[in-house]
Amino acid sequence: MNVPLELTPDELRAKIAGLKQHHRDLDAAIESLERSGIADQLQLRRLKKQKLTLKDQITLLENQLLPDIIA
Repeated sequence: MNVPLELTPDELRAKIAGLKQHHRDLDAAIESLERSGIADQLQLRRLKKQKLTLKDQITLLENQLLPDIIA
């Protein structure tokens, strides 16, 4: 997923909020599949990989909100 570089801070926050919600939804789906006892291992791996990708995207966007501070 490519994010334009010219998002305002409010747009970045909204994008981050949407990605975090999707991340929580994936977490709930993974947990539900694991509890069901009939989980498809391939599907679980794909969902977990997607969840990690979302986490990376969230981190990148959050870093764009923080100013570069030279200590």
